[in-house]
Amino acid sequence: MFQLGKTIVSEDIIKKDFACNLNACKGQCCIDGDAGAPLDKEETSILDEVYAKVKPYLRPEGVAAIEAQGTYIVTEDGEYETPLIAGADCAYVVFDDKKVALCGIEEAYNQGDIAWKKPISCHLYPVRVRDYTEFSGVNYHKWQICDDACALGKELQIPIYKFVKDALIRKFGEDWYLELEKVAETFQQS
Repeated sequence: MFQLGKTIVSEDIIKKDFACNLNACKGQCCIDGDAGAPLDKEETSILDEVYAKVKPYLRPEGVAAIEAQGTYIVTEDGEYETPLIAGADCAYVVFDDKKVALCGIEEAYNQGDIAWKKPISCHLYPVRVRDYTEFSGVNYHKWQICDDACALGKELQIPIYKFVKDALIRKFGEDWYLELEKVAETFQQS
């Protein structure tokens, strides 16, 4: 672990490799698990604002889940998440013609209908950020369904922090990322 400003960063995001391999996993991270995508509080109002423009991209069962539960849910712990369809798929998941899970929010973004790409937790994955009172923890979330992504990242020699560069800049800013690159260079030299 090392500190960058008000973040404590796991060395894993520098030392481990990763590159999503949708051909292998089919977007399993959006349909497995027992919780929706984590949301920042600010993102809840964004979901409310963009829902009407995202709705045409969603599956009927996703629309039904959102209209029954809301554009987001609040967990028992007071945290915010995307709603699920019958306790499984994220309500915002859509599938392409090859049965690969994609994000309906991102589809609306890609088509220019909205200016918000998707929740930052999804954009950052496999990096997870946990906010504490005085700092944020920036960690690698290892999940077996991403083994193919780890193998592809290793083959292509793409460290996690480079794979999620745009998302890290979106979350922490360009200066923070430049500092992270300096730390990574130091690690590579040792």
